[in-house]
Amino acid sequence: MVRHNNENGSVNVSTSVYTDIAGTAAINCLSVKGMVARSVSDGVYHLLRKESMGKGVRVEFHEDGTISIDLHIMVGNGVNLTAVGNAIIDEVRYMVNKCTGTEVRAVNVFVDAITIG
Repeated sequence: MVRHNNENGSVNVSTSVYTDIAGTAAINCLSVKGMVARSVSDGVYHLLRKESMGKGVRVEFHEDGTISIDLHIMVGNGVNLTAVGNAIIDEVRYMVNKCTGTEVRAVNVFVDAITIG
């Protein structure tokens, strides 16, 4: 949780706000099929529904008030992974900062699955 103070008081932003913003920003990027999470029982990555996409996002809070975000995604076949990754990093960093005012130290994109066909 990050606390933002101003002359009128303070605002606490919870982890779920960051995961929802980052997940939504990531899946809105071209060629991203969705967020994924690894199943504990069989070790296979599964595409998450929109209401549970926060499970594919991990947020780490730092003492200086910045955050780092890890995203686990599924992309379409035949895409330029570098271009998609850079687009996701830029979009997530921009949207999180715009919506919460929190500086994003790092965005790490993990391509855990590629759809074929």
